[in-house]
Amino acid sequence: MTVPATLDTVAVVGNGRVGHGMAQIFASAGHRVVMIGRCTESLAAATERIATSLAAFEKHGLLTARDASAALGRIRTSTELKDAADAQLVLEAVPADRAVQDEVYGRLDAICAPPAVFASGSGQPASELVSKVTHRGRVVAAHFWYPPQLIPLVEVCAGPESDPDVAPWLCDVLRAAGKEPVMVDKEVPGFIGNRLQYAILREAWALWAEGAASAEAIDTVAKASIGRRLAITGPIESADIGGLDTLHAFGAYLIPHLTTDSRPASAVGALVEAGHRGLPSGRGVYDWSARGGAALLAAREEELFRHLARDKTRL
Repeated sequence: MTVPATLDTVAVVGNGRVGHGMAQIFASAGHRVVMIGRCTESLAAATERIATSLAAFEKHGLLTARDASAALGRIRTSTELKDAADAQLVLEAVPADRAVQDEVYGRLDAICAPPAVFASGSGQPASELVSKVTHRGRVVAAHFWYPPQLIPLVEVCAGPESDPDVAPWLCDVLRAAGKEPVMVDKEVPGFIGNRLQYAILREAWALWAEGAASAEAIDTVAKASIGRRLAITGPIESADIGGLDTLHAFGAYLIPHLTTDSRPASAVGALVEAGHRGLPSGRGVYDWSARGGAALLAAREEELFRHLARDKTRL
């Protein structure tokens, strides 16, 4: 298999939380984008979210008004999977439902002639998505982080049947679109970022559930210490900088005391079973009726824009 010689058109299958961000990324990078969804109403809502996001990029000096308008003009919408036929890159962002994904990939394989590349943004390994695909060499994983237009990272991971040229080609495409791709060298559940994230989350939930500290205290510890450092030095860098012998010795003492539970803390499961979904329902570990959830999300977005501005200056 050969990779596409040029990239003119990108198809994004799925227009939800991640899909519409993918469409914005590639439209802002100058590509024609077809965003494919289930119904015209959801596509209209996704287009409005993209317009709002582009306006925020303009407000923060990351796009001109002209560039924002041009990006929005490069996006067209469709409810027909067949409209992905002309794309050289197809990004899948449908719900992580294996039956749905199998159907989508099987149909795309018949619609899109090689060497069009299929990249899954759903966090699933490529090897689990090809049961109905004949041209399996073109399928890779490309795990975007939410919100994809604000988070630079994309984890790219080939499957055992992926063509060796496809993942490097996709990394080049992503860099050209302003992303920061990382190659994951072998398929592991959750790839890298989610494994690190859930290692912290498992320990945080366990500490809260056993009464070691309040949720506020645990979150403050993370935000006021490792949270500030991790944007500059990753965990392995931090250990090397701190002295590998020192960190290894303390790890030998501490690691046996970390939770090894194979499931999330039962106290968290009890909240979920009671219908408490966190901010979306108004209550989770926190009572969000007494906290400013919208203000917190806005503050997080502002901080992510600040990082993007710094990245732009650095690059």
